[in-house]
Amino acid sequence: MGKYKEQVGCIFDFIGTLSKENPGIAEGFSKLHKVAGEDKALSGKMKELISLGISITIRCEGCIACHVQAAVQAGATKEEIIETIGVAVVMGGGPSLVYGEKAYKSMLEMM
Repeated sequence: MGKYKEQVGCIFDFIGTLSKENPGIAEGFSKLHKVAGEDKALSGKMKELISLGISITIRCEGCIACHVQAAVQAGATKEEIIETIGVAVVMGGGPSLVYGEKAYKSMLEMM
Protein backbone atom coordinates (compact mmCIF):
# COMPACT_ATOMS: atom_id res chain seq x y z
CA MET A 1 0.00 0.00 0.00
CA GLY A 2 1.27 3.45 -0.86
CA LYS A 3 1.82 6.37 1.48
CA TYR A 4 -1.34 8.25 0.52
CA LYS A 5 -3.63 5.24 0.49
CA GLU A 6 -2.26 4.33 3.93
CA GLN A 7 -2.89 7.88 5.13
CA VAL A 8 -6.53 7.68 3.97
CA GLY A 9 -6.88 4.37 5.81
CA CYS A 10 -5.52 5.87 9.02
CA ILE A 11 -7.92 8.80 8.78
CA PHE A 12 -10.93 6.53 8.29
CA ASP A 13 -9.71 4.30 11.12
CA PHE A 14 -9.62 7.36 13.37
CA ILE A 15 -13.12 8.35 12.29
CA GLY A 16 -14.20 4.88 13.47
CA THR A 17 -12.45 5.44 16.80
CA LEU A 18 -13.99 8.89 17.13
CA SER A 19 -17.42 7.38 16.38
CA LYS A 20 -17.03 5.26 19.51
CA GLU A 21 -15.35 7.87 21.71
CA ASN A 22 -17.32 10.96 20.65
CA PRO A 23 -20.22 9.81 18.46
CA GLY A 24 -21.93 13.20 18.18
CA ILE A 25 -18.90 14.85 16.59
CA ALA A 26 -18.24 11.94 14.23
CA GLU A 27 -21.89 11.68 13.19
CA GLY A 28 -22.16 15.44 12.71
CA PHE A 29 -19.05 15.58 10.55
CA SER A 30 -20.15 12.58 8.50
CA LYS A 31 -23.62 14.06 7.92
CA LEU A 32 -22.17 17.45 6.96
CA HIS A 33 -19.73 15.78 4.56
CA LYS A 34 -22.49 13.68 2.97
CA VAL A 35 -24.93 16.56 2.50
CA ALA A 36 -22.28 18.96 1.20
CA GLY A 37 -21.06 16.36 -1.32
CA GLU A 38 -24.42 15.53 -2.88
CA ASP A 39 -24.98 16.23 -6.55
CA LYS A 40 -26.95 19.45 -6.82
CA ALA A 41 -26.00 22.56 -8.82
CA LEU A 42 -22.43 21.22 -8.66
CA SER A 43 -21.62 17.57 -9.14
CA GLY A 44 -20.01 15.53 -6.40
CA LYS A 45 -16.91 15.29 -8.60
CA MET A 46 -16.68 19.06 -8.93
CA LYS A 47 -17.08 19.44 -5.16
CA GLU A 48 -14.25 16.95 -4.58
CA LEU A 49 -12.01 18.92 -6.94
CA ILE A 50 -12.88 22.13 -5.07
CA SER A 51 -12.13 20.37 -1.79
CA LEU A 52 -8.80 19.21 -3.21
CA GLY A 53 -7.89 22.76 -4.19
CA ILE A 54 -8.74 24.00 -0.71
CA SER A 55 -6.77 21.12 0.84
CA ILE A 56 -3.69 22.15 -1.12
CA THR A 57 -3.98 25.84 -0.18
CA ILE A 58 -4.50 25.09 3.53
CA ARG A 59 -1.62 22.58 3.42
CA CYS A 60 -3.42 19.54 4.81
CA GLU A 61 -1.74 16.39 3.51
CA GLY A 62 -4.41 14.08 4.95
CA CYS A 63 -7.16 16.12 3.31
CA ILE A 64 -5.25 16.02 0.02
CA ALA A 65 -5.08 12.22 0.13
CA CYS A 66 -8.77 11.85 1.02
CA HIS A 67 -9.99 14.30 -1.61
CA VAL A 68 -7.75 12.92 -4.37
CA GLN A 69 -9.14 9.47 -3.64
CA ALA A 70 -12.73 10.75 -3.57
CA ALA A 71 -12.21 12.77 -6.77
CA VAL A 72 -10.81 9.72 -8.57
CA GLN A 73 -13.70 7.60 -7.29
CA ALA A 74 -16.12 10.29 -8.55
CA GLY A 75 -14.57 10.02 -12.03
CA ALA A 76 -12.08 12.90 -12.04
CA THR A 77 -9.46 12.61 -14.75
CA LYS A 78 -5.74 13.17 -14.40
CA GLU A 79 -6.15 16.38 -16.40
CA GLU A 80 -8.88 17.69 -14.08
CA ILE A 81 -6.79 16.99 -11.00
CA ILE A 82 -3.69 18.61 -12.51
CA GLU A 83 -5.76 21.68 -13.45
CA THR A 84 -7.12 21.81 -9.89
CA ILE A 85 -3.53 21.74 -8.59
CA GLY A 86 -2.72 24.65 -10.92
CA VAL A 87 -5.62 26.77 -9.64
CA ALA A 88 -4.55 26.05 -6.05
CA VAL A 89 -1.01 27.20 -6.86
CA VAL A 90 -2.36 30.44 -8.33
CA MET A 91 -4.39 31.07 -5.17
CA GLY A 92 -1.83 29.86 -2.63
CA GLY A 93 1.55 30.65 -4.16
CA GLY A 94 4.75 28.79 -3.30
CA PRO A 95 3.37 26.76 -0.38
CA SER A 96 0.58 25.48 -2.64
CA LEU A 97 3.21 24.44 -5.18
CA VAL A 98 4.85 22.31 -2.47
CA TYR A 99 1.53 20.73 -1.46
CA GLY A 100 0.45 20.47 -5.09
CA GLU A 101 3.35 18.05 -5.54
CA LYS A 102 1.86 15.94 -2.74
CA ALA A 103 -1.50 15.99 -4.51
CA TYR A 104 0.18 14.94 -7.76
CA LYS A 105 1.94 12.00 -6.09
CA SER A 106 -1.31 11.04 -4.36
CA MET A 107 -3.12 11.12 -7.71
CA LEU A 108 -0.51 8.84 -9.29
CA GLU A 109 -0.97 6.41 -6.43
CA MET A 110 -4.77 6.47 -6.53
CA MET A 111 -5.28 6.14 -10.31
